[in-house]
Amino acid sequence: MRILVTGGLGFIGSAVVRRIISGSDHEVLNLDKITYAGDPSTVAEMASSDRYHFERTDICDAAAVARAFAEFRPDGVLHLAAESHVDRSIDGPADFIQTNLVGTFTLLEAALAWHRERPCAEPFRFVHVSTDEVFGSLGPDDAPFDETTPYSPRSPYSASKAGSDHLARAWGETFGLPVIVTNCSNNYGEYQFPEKLVPLMIVKALRAEALPVYGAGENVRDWLYVDDHAAALVQVLESGYPGETYAIGGSAERQNIEVVRGICDLLDARPRQDLIEFVQDRPGHDLRYAVNTDHICATLGWRPSVSFEEGLARTVDWYLSHEEWWSAILDSRYEGQRLGSKA
Repeated sequence: MRILVTGGLGFIGSAVVRRIISGSDHEVLNLDKITYAGDPSTVAEMASSDRYHFERTDICDAAAVARAFAEFRPDGVLHLAAESHVDRSIDGPADFIQTNLVGTFTLLEAALAWHRERPCAEPFRFVHVSTDEVFGSLGPDDAPFDETTPYSPRSPYSASKAGSDHLARAWGETFGLPVIVTNCSNNYGEYQFPEKLVPLMIVKALRAEALPVYGAGENVRDWLYVDDHAAALVQVLESGYPGETYAIGGSAERQNIEVVRGICDLLDARPRQDLIEFVQDRPGHDLRYAVNTDHICATLGWRPSVSFEEGLARTVDWYLSHEEWWSAILDSRYEGQRLGSKA
């Protein structure tokens, strides 16, 4: 397959690119604007492959996107490009509306035009990658989110992603574009930009700085190791059913404070839990997310392969051995001073 990936220099997107190039015969065109969270080093090992191509492209640029489709002639799209940090969406929602809504619309239009040019016998899939945050907040005893959960976004970020999900499905229903939507739980792993909960706490603990935890740290998230998510997305692209939605989770619900204490335990050269500092909660902070993965497990045979404990240990080890990567980001590229977590 010839796969067009958007946002392939981001955290999840780069994991997808690495998996495709190292684990298949597929060819990739990576379109990425290279915002603050985009980093070419995340796919540096893939750059020498003749099956990997990169174009610095804003998905809101209709002419550039149309040209990429015409020249690369993809068999499928994995659309991951998005603004994704809740705190940033509260401080400045405009970028989220532009990228997540206008950018998705632009990409859908280009994909539809290309799909109509292709011979009918040639399959094509457009996988729109989204988040469980579009479903809102669960109570402690509520059943996990699944593919039928009503939408109830509560932040500018989740509202913009909910809107993009609706656009993708509408282009499928109205125009016949073979769209598949995925909604994932919180990802963690190597190369995650250090504004999200797990890398932020690792880095701050290593620097013996206060570990800011919203509220009492009781908010619950379902944690998904990024390589497991990448495997699921490739499988959805290869064998998922157009018109379907797939909820992808790690089956690993943890309170934020449990995650932070787990990181401290893995970095136990000194009592780092003493660094935990509870800070004022953010507006509209969702209490709990959890994802029911029965559908994707039953229909595609995917299931998470890495437990939370194993994945967290791998992640901590990676940040310990890649200080040059995250310290360079903090020293020269980090934008904004709000150091709260996504969770």
